[in-house]
Amino acid sequence: MTNEHREHDHDELDHAEHDHEGHLHGHEPSALEPVQHRAEAVALFNAVWEMLDARDRTAAQDDQLIHAAHASRWHWSQAGELGGDQQRAIGEWQCSRVYSVLGRGEPALHHAKACLAICEETGLGDWVVAAAYEALARASVVAGDASEARAWLARARTATAAIAEPEDREVIEADLDSLPILAG
Repeated sequence: MTNEHREHDHDELDHAEHDHEGHLHGHEPSALEPVQHRAEAVALFNAVWEMLDARDRTAAQDDQLIHAAHASRWHWSQAGELGGDQQRAIGEWQCSRVYSVLGRGEPALHHAKACLAICEETGLGDWVVAAAYEALARASVVAGDASEARAWLARARTATAAIAEPEDREVIEADLDSLPILAG
């Protein structure tokens, strides 16, 4: 690990300085075509949901869950025109959800903030920004910050009420309803 990576504050909301898209971390770009990256991103995204539904996962399966979520997000970043801002944002949202389910507050917050940053930088709204707020509320609960969780939950409920499509609204409402009860 280089000193540059050790010294970088990964909690910063300013993702322009730490643009995940430009980081190769010593690896050459894939020789896959954009359509292949898209297919891998979709397959891995769906596999993450299957793994999340599994009961009594082992520590090794939890690690696979994390790897699959990150791999899905990475493949979206490599899919060119077949993967846009919405897919990148939802990839960050899914990484946040995985870390929240695993009880890991810091990385859950990191990816929730990244999701919101993409929404803000690109003008994404509707259900995607509502999902970002939901992720921030959930990650805040996991991180033990009830005050922040309540604030993000309020923003999520407001954004959810404004979602145009009833089906999309119902999905986000169900996610909000699944948040652990916030005491105090």
